[in-house]
Amino acid sequence: MFLQPLQYDEPLFRPPGEARSAILQVTTGCSWNKCAFCEMYTSKQFKIKSFEELKPEIKILADFYRGVSKKVFLADGDAFVLPAKRLIPVLEEIRSRFGRLQRISSYAMPKDILSKSDDELKELRELGLKLLYIGIESGDDELLKLVNKGETFDSTVEGIRRAHNSAIDTSIIIINGLGGRLFSEQHALGSAKIISRVNPRFLSTLTLSLPYGLEHFQSRFKGEYIQQTIVELYKELKVFIENLDVENVIYRSNHVSNNLVLEGTLSKDNPRLLKQIDEAIQITPGHIKPSLPLFL
Repeated sequence: MFLQPLQYDEPLFRPPGEARSAILQVTTGCSWNKCAFCEMYTSKQFKIKSFEELKPEIKILADFYRGVSKKVFLADGDAFVLPAKRLIPVLEEIRSRFGRLQRISSYAMPKDILSKSDDELKELRELGLKLLYIGIESGDDELLKLVNKGETFDSTVEGIRRAHNSAIDTSIIIINGLGGRLFSEQHALGSAKIISRVNPRFLSTLTLSLPYGLEHFQSRFKGEYIQQTIVELYKELKVFIENLDVENVIYRSNHVSNNLVLEGTLSKDNPRLLKQIDEAIQITPGHIKPSLPLFL
């Protein structure tokens, strides 16, 4: 357990890339909190902290991390849901207390981006918010409805493009196995299509995790869900990567949920990554399913 300078409302989640960042809990929980696959914030009620609450916490973090961290992550699930007029003073206070920072980042939903004007997005970028982590999960509209994501292919593309046009980088997440055996191909192809359309700075694939078991997820999935074997998950991932048309995207598949660790830059490393997947398929028994259960 890492020493933390603040009393957080737990569980507290952050992306792997923010392991050494100062974490400011701007909101508690997730404003949407309806996705069939996500159990991260189901124990929390969504709340927004006031600027008066955050000011002393920012000072504590700045004092604690001085000379140690040059990054600040705004938690919880979607701090970027806050309107720009509420985010701007928070970012200004962070810059005032921390001084020069490498970046400020946050989870976000495409609808959060679309709710802000271009001028607001550019101002947030100028104040140091340089990276948004966006779990789009899939590029297939049918599957997005089945998991109750609350976004579409078009809204996701528009939101990500708006961020990129304001010089805000994105780190995109796709969930391998999200649609199960019946939706595997359309999930892989739709996801490859949307990633190719937006060409993010960073891309990660996670594997669907079932912390409360298969039946619980099936009860939340608005269709028929048939769990895949590990080999089927590898084949789905292969179709996804084969159909990507991107340049200079830093790719990682090294989350605790993943059965196969992959790292590279797309599209330069596509042949090596596909070879690794083929080798994994050859040595993995075809009937083995992912082990249970892991929290993301």
